[in-house]
Amino acid sequence: MLAGMNVIGDLERLFATSLYPLRVPIAIAVVLVVVALAIVASRRGWYSAARRHPRRSGSLLVVALAVGLPLAWYLASPLVIRTELIEPPPVAVADSAPPATSGPNGNASASDAPGPSTPTADPSPASSAFVPTIHAAGAFHGADEFHFGEGSASIIETAADRFTLRFDDFSVRNGPDLYVYLSPDPDGYADGALELGTLKATDGAFGYELPTGTDPADFESAVIWCKQFAVLFAVAPLEAA
Repeated sequence: MLAGMNVIGDLERLFATSLYPLRVPIAIAVVLVVVALAIVASRRGWYSAARRHPRRSGSLLVVALAVGLPLAWYLASPLVIRTELIEPPPVAVADSAPPATSGPNGNASASDAPGPSTPTADPSPASSAFVPTIHAAGAFHGADEFHFGEGSASIIETAADRFTLRFDDFSVRNGPDLYVYLSPDPDGYADGALELGTLKATDGAFGYELPTGTDPADFESAVIWCKQFAVLFAVAPLEAA
C-alpha cells in the first residue's frame, strides 16, 4: 500500500514539474492520438467485435469505470474544489485583577464602604492586556508552477509562551490530504516537522495554535504538505521579526 502511495506521489511530482509546463502541446498531442486510435479501431473492426460480444465488452467497461471513476474523483476533484475561511486575528489575553473582597454577610468589606472623601492616587488599571508580538513571518510560494501558493504566514505570541501560526491573504492549490506543518528546513518539509492539523481552507485567513512548550526558534518555514502522497504544495520561509 505504501509503495503504491509513493508511486502516485512520484507521478504527481513528474506531472507538476515536467508535464504541466508543457500542458498545451501535450493536450494537442493527446487529441491527435485519440483521433488516430479511433480511426485505427474503425479500420480494424474493433467496434464490430465489441458489438458481437456485448456482455464481455459491457463487463470490461463496468470494471474500468468502477475502478477509474472513484480514483479519478479522489485525485482530481480537489483541483476544482475551493473552500474559504476567514477567522478573526488572534486576540490578546487579558490578565484580570483579583476580585473585590466581601464581608461575612456578603456585603462589601468595611474598607470598601463609602467614607469621607480623601485625596487618593490614580487607581491602577483593572486589567492589563498582553501585547501580541510577531516572532517570525514570511510569504508563501508554490512548490512549482502547478502547486501555486500565496499569502503570508506569521508566528504570533498571544500570551506568555503561547503562540499561534497565522495565515493572511492565503491561497493554495487544493489537493488530497493536505496538512499544515512547521518545518526546521526553510525550503519545505523535513524530519522534525511539527504537524498542526489539516488545512482548514484553500483560501482566506485563519490560524493554528502551537502546542504548549513549542519554541518558534526551532522552525524556519510553514509548509502545506500532502501527507498521503508526500508532495510539497507550498512553503513560507520564516524570518525573525
